[in-house]
Amino acid sequence: MIEPLKVLIIEDEALLAMELESLVEDAGHSVVGWATSSAEAMAMADATEADIAFVDIHLSDGPSGIDVAKYIGERKSSTVVFMTANPKRIPDHFAGAIGVIAKPYTMNGLTSALRYLQEGVRRPPPVSARPAGFTLSPAFETAWAPAA
Repeated sequence: MIEPLKVLIIEDEALLAMELESLVEDAGHSVVGWATSSAEAMAMADATEADIAFVDIHLSDGPSGIDVAKYIGERKSSTVVFMTANPKRIPDHFAGAIGVIAKPYTMNGLTSALRYLQEGVRRPPPVSARPAGFTLSPAFETAWAPAA
């Protein structure tokens, strides 16, 4: 059995954050905190030990999720996954994030993505097929490529 993930949620829409928290916990993982702004997100990232940070690109204090991803990537061992309705706003280098889950996501899609991420974070590379609705960054597309 692979150890469950500790997840940090960075989402400015409270209902989406609560739904995501419920889905993460229903999948057997724990939520270590959530934040709605870039300032809260950076403070929460410093105060917690998350394996995965789900980061919305547009937060309550502006389109600063990309800055949050850079901050987490430079200072923490957390893996950042963007969650956004507009993946085209993500820079080509993904700001250090491992990938993106497009909104709207489904319960099954998120559960599959969590399983895939759990494998990749705990025992890289993942053995499961990459789920639909989850796009890897170019760097991880290579690093997590299935063995031939």
